[in-house]
Amino acid sequence: MKALITSGGRGTRLRPLTHTQNKHLIPIANKPILFYALETVAAAGIKEVGIVTNQEGTEVQEAIGDGSDWGLSVTYIPQEAPLGLAHVVKISKDFIQDEPFVFYLGDNMVVGGIKKFIRAFEKANSNCHLTLAKVKDPERFGVPEIKGNRIVRIEEKPAVPKSEYAVAGIYIYDSSIFEAVENIKPSARGELEISDAHQYLLEHGYTVTYSEITGWWKDTGKPIDLLEANRLVLENMKGKADGFVDHRSHVAGNVVIEKGAKIVNSHIRGPAIIGRRTVIENSFVGPFTSIHDDCVVRNSEVEFSIVMSKCQIIDVGIRIEGSILGHDVQVIHAEGMPRTHRFMIGDQSIVEIA
Repeated sequence: MKALITSGGRGTRLRPLTHTQNKHLIPIANKPILFYALETVAAAGIKEVGIVTNQEGTEVQEAIGDGSDWGLSVTYIPQEAPLGLAHVVKISKDFIQDEPFVFYLGDNMVVGGIKKFIRAFEKANSNCHLTLAKVKDPERFGVPEIKGNRIVRIEEKPAVPKSEYAVAGIYIYDSSIFEAVENIKPSARGELEISDAHQYLLEHGYTVTYSEITGWWKDTGKPIDLLEANRLVLENMKGKADGFVDHRSHVAGNVVIEKGAKIVNSHIRGPAIIGRRTVIENSFVGPFTSIHDDCVVRNSEVEFSIVMSKCQIIDVGIRIEGSILGHDVQVIHAEGMPRTHRFMIGDQSIVEIA
């Protein structure tokens, strides 16, 4: 069995972060989202992986290389434009050939692995095995209509969902999926929808089975999803202190302090992770916070946030919470008169002032 992982798209719902980086490389608990997908397929015993990338840019290739860090052999498959998930499958036929494969959306995260889904696919001898997750907003996803224990219809982003389930971003197929993606038409938004391919299989007598994800699953398509995924990963991490913590500091709960980090006269309340060479001084870092490498947090408070590398948070008089700071961001106390807020903000940014 092979795996096919997406790493393309424009990440419009995560702008401005995705103006300067691929959304699949945004860190969750200080590790790129895409790395979790690679770890998951490797843990399932899969060795050959195709990664579908944007035609332009080499960020993903530079981050992953040949895949040997995960014990994988990686083939890169460029996609000319974001033309839909069924188009991703279509252009990957030469890589997949006639083997069954796991199709894994690289910005999705699931706890508990995918071995059980592969076993269910094989046991049922199905042509397509879908993973379903209960969500609050199924209208954002492909939604199955279920009668008895069978999926009878799948609709993409329906205005009136037929169930409370989303088709999660982990699918398992045999080669019949290639017939489906060759015979569907682009949707109104000009994309080949994977839900239409699934519907084709249902209408043409192929066996479509499913498993419900009983742990947690996250599609990290929006900022709040990134924060929630960060929270969930941190909750499952074990604390360790490889950096320096002075005698005036207090560390409570599961906290990872990486090599070269310094905690000076500060309180760190886990779960949290402090990256390499980061300095936390006279500050509070609250639960569910990831602070990446080479950051400085001084005389400030941060909680339930993602802070990427080389950020500075200095002399901020109010707690930063529920925030995502991109690389090289500075949040600092203004000096001089008059007392005022001064901003340099890129396109599609959000600033909330208390």
